[in-house]
Amino acid sequence: MNEFSREDCEFMARALQLARKAMYSAHPNPRVGCVLVGEGRIVGEGWHQKSGEAHAEVIALENAGASAKAATVYVTLEPCTHHGKTAPCTEALIKAGIAEVVVAMQDPFHEVDGDGLGALQKAGIAVRVGLMNDEAAKLNEGFVSRVTRKRPFVRLKTASSLDGCTAMEDGESQWITGPEARADVQRLRASSGAVMTGIGTVLADDPSLTVREEGLAIEGMQPLRVILDQQLRMPLSARMLTLPGDTAIFCTDDSNRAALESAGASVTVVPGASDGADLDVVLARLAELGINDVLVEAGHTLAGSLLTSGLVDELVIYQSPHIMGSLTQGMFSTPAWQNMSQRMQLDIIDVRRVGADTRITARPTA
Repeated sequence: MNEFSREDCEFMARALQLARKAMYSAHPNPRVGCVLVGEGRIVGEGWHQKSGEAHAEVIALENAGASAKAATVYVTLEPCTHHGKTAPCTEALIKAGIAEVVVAMQDPFHEVDGDGLGALQKAGIAVRVGLMNDEAAKLNEGFVSRVTRKRPFVRLKTASSLDGCTAMEDGESQWITGPEARADVQRLRASSGAVMTGIGTVLADDPSLTVREEGLAIEGMQPLRVILDQQLRMPLSARMLTLPGDTAIFCTDDSNRAALESAGASVTVVPGASDGADLDVVLARLAELGINDVLVEAGHTLAGSLLTSGLVDELVIYQSPHIMGSLTQGMFSTPAWQNMSQRMQLDIIDVRRVGADTRITARPTA
């Protein structure tokens, strides 16, 4: 059983803080931070900023220079051993003469998964694992989901009035929540590899599904826009087809495929289910594309289908302090549950004010 001191915790907390700097830029790679400590003080630090660029350990080593020799490394994820877009981090650590490596969590990716720890130990470097494991795992829930479950982490966002309404009977819904809540949604988009909606929302609202908030919109990076459009009713004039970033359409009938692909969208045919495209297959395909996290911004039909299929990992509900009345649309379209035993239990993990609205974060219980 590894033992950790207060100083160990302080240095790993700093490594996690560095990893969070990549919240909007690292995907599809995990968010990783690294701190090098020599003689009780930080001599180098770094974080993995973008796929294809140097990993956190390499940046920290460069930052430390000669001070890296005999230092202790605090890193939030097991150092890699394989050649990908960059060289293995274990080789760089061994070459630098590191004395010890403290790791928050083991990498579940099959090309690493303990091999990094083994390579370090074989080279005579002391290794301790598990310090702040839960914090590190939460930071990379999407990455862990993709490599272990073969599907992204699904976060369902919805906005409603206090009486649970998302739109008036005719579909009018702008704006239920205030500007602060809408800005908060921009942060959710920026931290996601994809934003998903249904064709009904596209036809009703012609959304952009882009990150526009200053400071969040990283040059050349936009979440993949995912549209579930069973019969390919997507208009060629849709706004999102003219915007930066990619649009992926999943359908069961590809009769209009050529026109949409000419307009810049990718079209993927998937098996059908009783209420549309097979959602399990769609999520599996997104995982194959390297998508870690999917933010769903959809109407009650798609939201209800995902929820009742057990495919929602987390709900983010923005609740505005007003009443919209009875001639409205609800948050979720669900089966006709007949009694209380059929209700879906949620575990509320966070409640906070966002401007005038309340943001509730909850997870379905097993």
